[in-house]
Amino acid sequence: MRAPTIRDVAERAGVSKSLVSLVLRGSPQVRPEKRDAVLRAVRELGYRPNAAARTLSEQRSRTVGVLLNDLRNPWFVDLLDGLNSLLHDNGLHMLLADARLNHRTGRDLARSFLDLQADGLVVVGTLPDRAALEPVAERIPVVVAGAREPVPPGVDVVAGDDTDGARLATEHLVGLGHRRIAHIAGYGAVGDLRRDSFEATMRAHGLAHGAVVESGDLTEEGGYRATVRLLSRPDRPTAVFAVNDITSVGVLSAADELGLRVPRDLSVVGYDNTSISRLRHVWLTTVDNAGHEVGRRAARALLDRIEGRGGPGGVRLTAPTLEIRGTTAAVGG
Repeated sequence: MRAPTIRDVAERAGVSKSLVSLVLRGSPQVRPEKRDAVLRAVRELGYRPNAAARTLSEQRSRTVGVLLNDLRNPWFVDLLDGLNSLLHDNGLHMLLADARLNHRTGRDLARSFLDLQADGLVVVGTLPDRAALEPVAERIPVVVAGAREPVPPGVDVVAGDDTDGARLATEHLVGLGHRRIAHIAGYGAVGDLRRDSFEATMRAHGLAHGAVVESGDLTEEGGYRATVRLLSRPDRPTAVFAVNDITSVGVLSAADELGLRVPRDLSVVGYDNTSISRLRHVWLTTVDNAGHEVGRRAARALLDRIEGRGGPGGVRLTAPTLEIRGTTAAVGG
């Protein structure tokens, strides 16, 4: 039995082949009843578009490359969900690659998406080598999501407002009466923004003397080791604001091993509001960095550039919120 064709779909739906093509490309110009008829015919016939032929006819691959800085970071899951939902609604598909392979194999994965004729590229997290990204941005639209490093001309950046988010976390702890507050910092531009905002907020409340910063590496183990150092101080902090939720899990483990109860003896705030923070036995107070919205806005920025809209490039920030759960309480509470 031969495979169904676009002509078969058009005849079943009672429309033209060109209208079927518009529906399959996700065009908003099709009336809802016509779209429904075409999609129903596609399902009934089991029609699958010939991707290679469509690429040749449209001179587009209908794919978007996604270069992910760290597949282990759970915040990126929410970002990718928001990114994919809008891309899918517009007939585009993601091709995902792990940027860490750049370092392990010496391959330039950003350029690999050019070889695959991707319609655009989204870099999620800390940038690969900026110099390697510039020639890619000259050929296809590029958007950076969830990072704040400088980017080449014509590249959009979509991220959460890390300065405001760190302020929310710090002011929450100050409002609970904490005066000795530690921050376990990360690295890169995002880590710097969160650390700088923590220190500035503590100064604004006259608490610079009570602010302590320990270096972390964005991992649970890094959070554990930093917390052991912090809680071994004679003037140990009564609260810890960690650079991300994974680090906070290390904080909770260290506190438990040292016989401290959270939040009675130590309040803990994380960052990113990942699925980890919502586990019942963790139930972490954390900053919601609007990952899903960052992903959707990144997709919108990329679609605008693919469709010929856009400009010189700019930074678009989403507003964070604070999710108060069970790991923070008033001093002595």
